[in-house]
Amino acid sequence: MKQVLQYLRTGETLVSDVPAPHCKPGHLRVANSVSLVSAGTERMLVDFARGSVLSKAMQQPERVRDVLNKIRTDGLLTTYEAVSTKLDLPMALGYCSVGRVLEVGAGVEGFAKGDRVASNGAHAEIVVVPWTLASIVPENVSDESAAFTALGAVAVQGVRLASPAIGECFAVTGLGLVGLLAVQILRANGCRVLGIDIDPSRLQLARNFGADTVDLSRDEDPLSRSLAFSRGRGVDGVLLTLSSKSSKSVSNAAKMCRKRGRIVLVGTTGLELNRADFYEKEITFQVSCSYGPGRHDPQYEDAGRDYPLGYVRWTEQRNFEAVLDMLSQRQLDTTSLTTHRYQIEEAQAAYDVLASREPSLGILLRYPERLTVDDAALQLKRISPTESSQRAIGSGTAGFIGAGNYGGRILIAAFKQAGANLHTIVSAKGVSAVHHGGRLGFRFASSDAEQIFAEPEIDIVCIATRHDSHAEYVQKALRAGKSIFVEKPLALNLDQLKSIESAFLASRQGQTQPLLMVGFNRRFAPLSVKIKSLLAAVREPKSFIMTINAGSVPKDHWVQNPEIGGGRLIGEACHFIDFLRHLAGSPIRDFHVTPLYGPAGPAQSASISLQFEDGSFGVINYLANGNREYPKERLEIYTEGKILVLDNFRSLTGFGWPKFSKMRTWRQNKGQAECVLAFVTAVKTAMPSPIPLPELLEVSRIAILAAQRTT
Repeated sequence: MKQVLQYLRTGETLVSDVPAPHCKPGHLRVANSVSLVSAGTERMLVDFARGSVLSKAMQQPERVRDVLNKIRTDGLLTTYEAVSTKLDLPMALGYCSVGRVLEVGAGVEGFAKGDRVASNGAHAEIVVVPWTLASIVPENVSDESAAFTALGAVAVQGVRLASPAIGECFAVTGLGLVGLLAVQILRANGCRVLGIDIDPSRLQLARNFGADTVDLSRDEDPLSRSLAFSRGRGVDGVLLTLSSKSSKSVSNAAKMCRKRGRIVLVGTTGLELNRADFYEKEITFQVSCSYGPGRHDPQYEDAGRDYPLGYVRWTEQRNFEAVLDMLSQRQLDTTSLTTHRYQIEEAQAAYDVLASREPSLGILLRYPERLTVDDAALQLKRISPTESSQRAIGSGTAGFIGAGNYGGRILIAAFKQAGANLHTIVSAKGVSAVHHGGRLGFRFASSDAEQIFAEPEIDIVCIATRHDSHAEYVQKALRAGKSIFVEKPLALNLDQLKSIESAFLASRQGQTQPLLMVGFNRRFAPLSVKIKSLLAAVREPKSFIMTINAGSVPKDHWVQNPEIGGGRLIGEACHFIDFLRHLAGSPIRDFHVTPLYGPAGPAQSASISLQFEDGSFGVINYLANGNREYPKERLEIYTEGKILVLDNFRSLTGFGWPKFSKMRTWRQNKGQAECVLAFVTAVKTAMPSPIPLPELLEVSRIAILAAQRTT
């Protein structure tokens, strides 16, 4: 299918051919008929992408600081690769679309196949959207008008925050699409409206909608005009629906307002505020968040948990419904806001118009009618002309499920370097699969993981998805007789771990002997190999102190969700349990966990003490309350009057070792490539897994139990 993508590195806006996204629970799969280019938001993204590296850096100073910190801690080359991968990944454009439902995901009620819905879907022939961000379109509303729903909800939410009352007067500064929709919504609320802009054609539209206007291009004074418009009292409120770096519009808004007036920022503007402008009048200033309550809340948007009507009357979805009702009742005019129409194949020309000085407002993209989905044709895309060679089992032919940042930047490259044959790569929306697959030489890109399990040529399944899917995918791959490389963690709970063990043992009864490997890469790093060789001659117990300056992640991040990410001990600290287990060379006899509690409950930091059967012990201080300017990982080992210090996998220093004092690598190396090479080699040569199954299960079980003891 065709989709509009923006490339940050080159600034190109292209119509690309990508696999259709796979429907998932709580979502709808929709065949778009029309989508609307959001002139303000998308012009800003396009302008940003087409700017120089310097201009991008100047617009994101906080990202520059993060990059400089990473250079100091991880090294220049590692940082360069990470930043390059981010810049290379294309970004899907668009969030205003209308189409017909092709498939209803599990758990969704109130929608049926064939329903015409407005949603926040991207510019693509087929989109998958949360049911909470879709609303059924009334029969008397055209597709072109319904495409304005999401943008109309942005205007509706801004107006709601301004709390207009019948007879009040409002100023709307910035008469783009959102501003002109806001003018109409305020008029429908019984308000008098003053529109302010520099574009005469947009001012004329505002007048057509019943507003008075101020033409800034003719040096008309908004302050004096607003005073006269409000009969000398000052306006009741101001909606700022413009995009500007200047703070002048905010200052003018405060000066236009009456005492206790309201200002709502819907667009973007400078925020260097003059306290006196607000203090003397006790003016209220508020920033509006997109479509309304629910925006950026993963529980609402991803998990589909609606807010109770009695407590949150107007959610995103209910704002969508309000816009559609106004369209149905002819209270909103979108026809006069539409200036350009293009077929999806011509989208690049549409964005050239957007970036040029050619006058434009509503730019619509149209799609071919599609009433059914041929999944075989739409969800699998050939991205390499290489023909099938019917490779035999054991040849190391890999299929990848997941094409996120780590998988795309690190794992896939490591498998290619290890000599694996790259067959099919899968991502939920298909975009990153096409990008990474084309860049690294996969034959196919897909949005359906089942195609990997069913493909006889594939004998390695690499799983790099969110943590809650690992156990299910591992079991499916084992039942298909394929070897598995799964990113940590192996499982989120003991029941999943038991099921994996049973599936593995059952798989060993068949003709094939699949391997199971977890990406515990640190034990394979060159400096770790050196540590292991130095400790080989040690006969006394060893003391390990591992400090991880992990950094904090937001509480609503998916890793923190027990059902999706499992928490940071299961999802991340398992790496270091395995690392110390490997270096000790002895099973873990017992362990203790001391979580660091905060005022809001258990924090992300904990100290894990491990006792090994040979008398060694280790302490893992997994800390999220540090500073990112300090290196992330440090290991100290004490034994037989000697010390080893590993600094962030860049240097190893020995104290008291007769034939060893210092070893450095030319770049940070955590052993990812070496880990994958060991696994691929084992598959090709029918050797045992580089990490024995009992160790994988032992480490996974302790990580799960450790997390349980912090709750």
